Amino acid sequence: MNRSARLVTAALTVSTAMLLTACGSGGSDDSSSDKIKGADAGAASSSSASASAASDIKRPKITLPRSLQVTFSGWKNSDPKLQAILDDGRQQLLGSYSAIVEADAESEAMTFYNTGVALTTGKEWVNGFVKNDLTLIGEARAYNPQTRISPDGSGTLFYCVDESKGATKNRKTGETTNTPADKAQVLYRTKLSKNDAGVWQTTTVTTTQGGCQ
Repeated sequence: MNRSARLVTAALTVSTAMLLTACGSGGSDDSSSDKIKGADAGAASSSSASASAASDIKRPKITLPRSLQVTFSGWKNSDPKLQAILDDGRQQLLGSYSAIVEADAESEAMTFYNTGVALTTGKEWVNGFVKNDLTLIGEARAYNPQTRISPDGSGTLFYCVDESKGATKNRKTGETTNTPADKAQVLYRTKLSKNDAGVWQTTTVTTTQGGCQ
């Protein structure tokens, strides 16, 4: 299922509160064989965007409101190259959340950290929230990231997101919809490509509801 198809379902039912289980077109060649196991017990980081190790790159500032808190557990790697993928993958997720909160599919963070299919479907995904007057509230925790660099030079990043304390909120009515418990642990499979500026941009996103149970 691709992101645009998930948007149609979301527009009709809004059954999953955070609606962050949209499936990106494509995916990595190894997405069917790699599985993330249990949660990692690493330290959590702030929901505010942190700068990547590459300080010479001018990056967009990403700030989430207090009504939406996102933490990251175990997003550290001793290999600087893999850490760079983790850093930019984290910013991509935060940028997507920020675009929804700001109701801006053309936000700087969206276009900075996404490219190709991920950018196209990501904009459609955000616009699905905008058209339905929805925003995100509550808490989300991204944990157990697993990353590597493929022989072709592309990056692969798998991780889980716990949406059990997250919800969508209608901007007009104030009505909230919580995430169903059986779908709250979402598995993300992403592919990334390093651009000329040295940024690891996400090229595809595939997600599985309940994939980290």
